[in-house]
Amino acid sequence: MASLSVQGGSPDRESVESGTKKSSISSGGRVQDRKEFLRRFVDSESLIENLKTWHEEVREEPPFDVPFELIDLQKFDYALEGVPFQQLIRMPRAIYNSASGAVEATAYLALEDFLHASVKSLWESFWGQDEPLPFYVSSIYNSNLRFYQAEKAIAKGRVGGLCATAIMLKNPKHPQGKWDDVLQLAILRPDIGNRATVKNDCKPSLSVLGEALFFTVRVLLARSFSRYNIPLSLNSVFVLLVDSQYGGVMKVEGDITKLEMDVNDVYGCAAEWIKNNALITISPVDRIWTKFGNANWGDIGALQVLFATFHSITQYAGMSTNSVEDLAADHSSRLQARRIERQLWDSRSNGNGSFRLEQHSASHEIVEVHEESVRLVSETSMNLEVGSVLLIEDSNWEKGYQINEVLTDGEITYYIASPVEDPGKALFLYVSSHPSQLEPAWEDMKLWYQVQRQTKILKIMKQNGLSSKYLPQLSASGRIVHPGQCRRRNGGNCDYPWCGTPILVTTSVGITVADMVRVGQFGKDEAIRCCHDCLSALSAAASAGIRHGDLRPENVIFVTPGVGQPYFVLVGWGHALLEERDRPAMNLHFSSTYALEEGKLCSASDAESLVYMLYFSSGGDMPDLDSVEGALQWRETSWSRRLIHQKLGDISTVLKAFADYVDSLCGTPYRMDYDIWLRRLERHIHGKEIETSS
Repeated sequence: MASLSVQGGSPDRESVESGTKKSSISSGGRVQDRKEFLRRFVDSESLIENLKTWHEEVREEPPFDVPFELIDLQKFDYALEGVPFQQLIRMPRAIYNSASGAVEATAYLALEDFLHASVKSLWESFWGQDEPLPFYVSSIYNSNLRFYQAEKAIAKGRVGGLCATAIMLKNPKHPQGKWDDVLQLAILRPDIGNRATVKNDCKPSLSVLGEALFFTVRVLLARSFSRYNIPLSLNSVFVLLVDSQYGGVMKVEGDITKLEMDVNDVYGCAAEWIKNNALITISPVDRIWTKFGNANWGDIGALQVLFATFHSITQYAGMSTNSVEDLAADHSSRLQARRIERQLWDSRSNGNGSFRLEQHSASHEIVEVHEESVRLVSETSMNLEVGSVLLIEDSNWEKGYQINEVLTDGEITYYIASPVEDPGKALFLYVSSHPSQLEPAWEDMKLWYQVQRQTKILKIMKQNGLSSKYLPQLSASGRIVHPGQCRRRNGGNCDYPWCGTPILVTTSVGITVADMVRVGQFGKDEAIRCCHDCLSALSAAASAGIRHGDLRPENVIFVTPGVGQPYFVLVGWGHALLEERDRPAMNLHFSSTYALEEGKLCSASDAESLVYMLYFSSGGDMPDLDSVEGALQWRETSWSRRLIHQKLGDISTVLKAFADYVDSLCGTPYRMDYDIWLRRLERHIHGKEIETSS
């Protein structure tokens, strides 16, 4: 976990001399410019005035993107099932309708209590109760932009001057708080809930948006000359926009070093930076507090606020000890325990995750059983097995596929199938969860990545003209249909068990590297060929801005064509990254160091995962890893002692050299040079250098 200690105190901003500062080439001069800029950047209304034209323009544009995907929120929701939250101070319903300041004062106290309960419970659940809470909550006073506990401001009769609330990093040298101590901000305003009634509109008013951007620029500026060990990833700030019932999340991200430091025009410069360099995403507004003023922790409004707080903590503290994936995975075991508790468990489960529920009656009457009911039970318990035929409906055609083999990667079942009209052609077939499952289990979320998300990625590859033989090709996608008319009960789902289920069919069928290792078929030649072919696939995908994010032995297959040499294909693109907000899959053995630390990929992350796969698949000792910290420690030890280099060097000098190259590139902004390594591997395989193409 990253250190949260202060490395030294920064000079008091009040001691910074006023007057125009001339920019200096030295870093010290730039720091002084930023300090002077921040000292003068004190009036949110002036910034708002400079943003009027920009705001008029964005009002005519499509809504802002959202900071979180719904699937990630659902995963986070599963992870929070066992996390206790308790807000003790209730949020009053009408903040600004009272003539006295008592209601407004209570609202600020309730907001502080809500943020404290959030950060405390998240810290203890994800980072561990043994670690003391390094954060606290404070409010910001408008006239001097200093930090006060709301209770102290209320006692001094200054509640009307409070303008925002912040989660802060504890700073023993500056207990009153500094702007680079701010993790996350919250703005309490009366009109936030109005956006909840405007469908598909994610644009706050100029006053709210401008004030949020004002505070964000101050935080990013303060971080830019902070004496904390602040990582480069701290270039974003989450701002909560709330009233007494509703709230949303705004995320502002950008490189503050690109801000022009003209201290004679701080608001104009800040406005230009926002227009040209800031990436703004805003969530839909949803209810956070009930009418009684209690936080509705289980609903999406509070959930997206908690997710923002989780990300804010991660920026400072690093990846959590207990990952979201690990805690969310417990959902299935809790679900099974609940079934047993309610006596719903039937050992005769049908194998596809559903259960036959049988009601035993004490009545001895002879009851007529309708044939339709018997047929329905039979269909509901239908399995997909060898010989089953599925009919897939795409936009303008229907095609049948017969299942020839049932496979599993240890977690998810998939199939080898062939088109009914071409029985000799083998294809991989993936079946997702039935759309009627409104709250799918954790396994079904994995199916979503395997089918729906991977379908999206493969379609993008196809649109970009990527046709490498080392990449899977989209053969068909759509939904399962059945002959005859759909029978819908009470306007719900069809009785047919698989009707409407998403499905994906891809080309290239083979044995996984995991299975090759298991049966002793992954030798030195296969390791070198695997490295070349996977790099070819990664290079082709990178040309379209796609990174894999889940490279492991189960996602690489060995294809033996009827004609030509065998080759490897990189499959499992469901967790691929298309844009900055996407997150890779987390695997303690195969994820890159940067992915475990930051939850993102650098240029060499996929190549680093490839190195781990080759190392373990070639006989490298696989450690028992049960935490992110343990995984990072193993990586640091293995690289520093050159254990990985030595093992790959036993196979080939070119693989050892490749490991050296990846080691030097990990975590840096430098691009991966695929071409040079493809040529070297090609030369090693064939004994000559030829041009490789994607």
